[in-house]
Amino acid sequence: MLAEKEFDILKHSLVPDHVILKEQEKKALLEKLDIIPKQLPKIRKNDAVSKGLEAKEGDIIKITRPSITAGKTTYYRLVVKG
Repeated sequence: MLAEKEFDILKHSLVPDHVILKEQEKKALLEKLDIIPKQLPKIRKNDAVSKGLEAKEGDIIKITRPSITAGKTTYYRLVVKG
């Protein structure tokens, strides 16, 4: 049985690119969208990708997925307890 750390979920072919935004990027995003963090969709801190990124509660994760119509699509998730 493999230990949890031996498998890097972020390198799996079906997992889109995930990046934790820096504070400056986070502030710019919230200003651009004119929202507060809790208005973003959520991702739990204990989600496999959150663990792989070592995300902390309050971080915002940028997810870039391939799209048939747009080429690439970007989503954002707020890291919450759980």
